[in-house]
Order: sequence, then C-alpha cells, then structure tokens
Amino acid sequence: MSLMKRLGKVAPAPVTGKKGEAAPEPPVPEKTPPAEEELFQTGLKSRILQQIIEDLETELARKDAKGKEKEAAEAKRQEFMQRETLTVRVDEIVGKILEAEGTFVPAAGRQKIVEEMLDEVLGFGPIQPLLDDPTVSEVMVNGPHKVYVERKGKLVLSKVRFRDHEHVMHVIEKIVAPIGRRIDESMPMVDARLPDGSRVNAIIPPLALTGPTITIRKFSKDPLQVADLVRFGSLSPEMAKLLEACVRSRLNVVVSGGTGSGKTTTLNVLSSFIPDDERIVTIEDAAELQLRQEHVITLETRPANIEGKGAITMRDLVKNSLRMRPDRIVVGEVRSGEALDMLQAMNTGHDGSLTTGHANTPRDMLARLETMVLMAGMDLPVRAIREQTASAIDLIVQQSRLKDGSRKITHITEVLGMEGDTIVLQDIFVFEQTGLDENKRVVGQFKATGIRPKFMSRLEVANINLPADIFARR
Repeated sequence: MSLMKRLGKVAPAPVTGKKGEAAPEPPVPEKTPPAEEELFQTGLKSRILQQIIEDLETELARKDAKGKEKEAAEAKRQEFMQRETLTVRVDEIVGKILEAEGTFVPAAGRQKIVEEMLDEVLGFGPIQPLLDDPTVSEVMVNGPHKVYVERKGKLVLSKVRFRDHEHVMHVIEKIVAPIGRRIDESMPMVDARLPDGSRVNAIIPPLALTGPTITIRKFSKDPLQVADLVRFGSLSPEMAKLLEACVRSRLNVVVSGGTGSGKTTTLNVLSSFIPDDERIVTIEDAAELQLRQEHVITLETRPANIEGKGAITMRDLVKNSLRMRPDRIVVGEVRSGEALDMLQAMNTGHDGSLTTGHANTPRDMLARLETMVLMAGMDLPVRAIREQTASAIDLIVQQSRLKDGSRKITHITEVLGMEGDTIVLQDIFVFEQTGLDENKRVVGQFKATGIRPKFMSRLEVANINLPADIFARR
C-alpha cells in the first residue's frame, strides 16, 4: 500500500451531518487538546521524534540491505530525505502515535507538530523557523527555555523553546559536525557557520553555567549594497562616494566598532568596490564574507584536533596569503598577533587591504593594534609599532550601534602619520547626534568637517575625481 493511502487512514477528521439528513454514527468524545507546554512535559514530541528516527533508520537499512551499489544506496537516501517524501512519512507516524496514546490534536496543531519534526530531522530544530525568518538578524539561545532574537536592532524574547539541555546540545552537534568541528568538555566552545554562511558561536557547560548557549549572526541571502546602507541611514551619499573612491584607489582601510555594530556588513560593502579583475584572498575564523567578485580565494582557520595538534591560526593564514599573489587581502577581523603580519603586508606592496577590529573610537583602534602587535611575541619598541601602523593604515571607518538599535558610521578618519610619538588623525566625516524623537529614535546628521584629506592626490593618480564640494562644511 502506498504512503498516501496509508496516510489517509490516520486520524480522520470528525464528520457532522447536515440538516434533514440522517445523523452519522456518534463520534468518539473529543479530548481536550493538550497545551504546547503539556506536550513538552509529557514527552509526546520526544516519543514522536524517536519513532521517526527509528523508522527512518529501518527504512534506510532495508534499502541498503539489497546489495546495491553504494552510489545507488546514497541516491535513494537523498531521495528519501526530500522534504516532500518525509512530510508524508512524518505525518503518518504522528497520526499513529497520537491514536495509540489516545491524544487528540486538532488539524492545525497536528500540522505544527509535523513541521517541528521536519525541522528536527532536516533543519536545526526549534530555531529553524527563526533562521528562515528574514526579519530576524540574530538568534541567541540562552539555555533551553530562553531564546532571544534581534529584530530591527532590538532584542526580543521569542516563544521558541527546547525540550531540555540535551536538545540544545543535539542542535549544536548538528551545526558543528558537518564542518569538521567538535564541542565537548575538553573543548567547550566553538566557532562555526551554517550552510548559508551565518556565523555561529556555541559554548557549553562547565563554562556556560545556564546551559548550552548558541549565538547565531544571520546574513541575508542577498548581501546589502551601499545604496541599502544609505537608505537605512547608516551613512550619507557623500560618505559612500568617498569610501568607494578610497577602495578603488587602493587605500588600506580598517573598519572599527563594537560587537554587533555592523562591521562585517560594512566590510562586505567596501569589498564590493574592489574591481572584478583583481585577485582577492579573504581570511576568517568562520567564513562569512559574501564577496560577489569572480576571483576570490576564501581561507578559514582550523582548530586543534582532539590531541591538541593541527591548529591553523589567523596568523598562519595571513603569512600564507602573501605567497598566493594577492591583489587584495581581506581579513575578517584582527584579534591577536596576525595584526603584525597584516601591517607588514600593507607596508610591503599589498595596498588596498581591508580588515576590521573591535574598538569604540578610531584612536582606540590604534591602541588596540599596538596591543595586538605585541601579542605576536615580537619585542618591538612602541614607537616602531606606531610608525608601522601610521605608514600602513590610511583610513579608519568607525561603526557604532546606537541606543535605538540603529547602526551608523560615526567617523571616517584619515591617518596622517607621526608627530613626535603620537599618530596624528583627522576626521573627514562625523555623525553628530542632536537628540531623540518621540519614538526614542536617534536624531542627528552626517557632517563633513571641511578638511580635504591628504590622500586626495592618490585618488587623482588613480583617475578618480570626487565632486569639489564633497568635503565642504554644511
């Protein structure tokens, strides 16, 4: 008998007679539909999921036991795991278990259970609907019963729940296993990525006292363009023109900002200005940049194996990238000793490099770079580090997340060089906040400081001409 025919015999809908017709057989008294929390408490969904897993394993084993070629068996497995096929099978299993346990669930509730079971088998469990929701930018699982999301820059507690700590651990394993990473008591935190490129961080007990914790930074399938950032109010059209000119004329740019300020989004936008005929090497802890150019080589770090060996660090990749004949080096984020290698690359002919770093102001970014260079283990005088930094970096783009959740470029700052023992900076554009409106949204404006940057001669050599009044104070 086909699955569809068998499905038709499961949990038939109640029938009522029409006026003037003979009444149908008395229906079985309906039971009160169990609440969502009750379904969790009784473990009904756990039993349904366990039955689905056993059923699938039996089916796959039966298909594999016929002695067919491995490729043919894998093809059947892939066919079997298609959502349409699984939907029929899962709906059948749900119906059988509900009938066996004498539990009544209305059609809408039953459909919801089927969808949840499909998310468990094919997706990432309870958080799959959040990952599919285009309005959600971040998902934060703080243990099994607190799942927060970020929408439009604001954190909101969602209705999503996991069954228990083991359920969260199962989802973490499902995320990290396909990319060859592991998480256990000996290595209780991990950086990973989802198939769509979203960035994932997971940390588990004993480090996370409230239970396994997952933080997912989602990225849109269509990367934001500079016009989108202008429309969102993240920068002005004049600032956009300047940044595009700086990238095309091969200035070295650092995007600075706090956690969640939008540094990676801005780096993606800046990278989109790189000409298509250049060879780009990207280096990241977890690959998340979305470059649209054809000639892009993506490098990703590797953690140590279970024996504590085989780790490949950012610094290793930066060094190796110099042997790959790059026109541009794009480092997702400098955090440690790789800053020294990045600065040396910028100073030795690899102009047009881009990177990000954590800092609250452009001046703080320079101080952070000094600290990171010292972390490389090189016993260098502070003045030598500052000279290296001042000659390597041309521009600092400061990104900030404001109190209303909006993200803006608050400073575009030129690095002029050294004066005594101090690196000299000058702001070209700044964002001035003037207050809050009635909806508590930040009110302000982007302003040019009226200073013409010294790197304008490099733009002119590259045959890039900006409007004469772009830097005029308004």
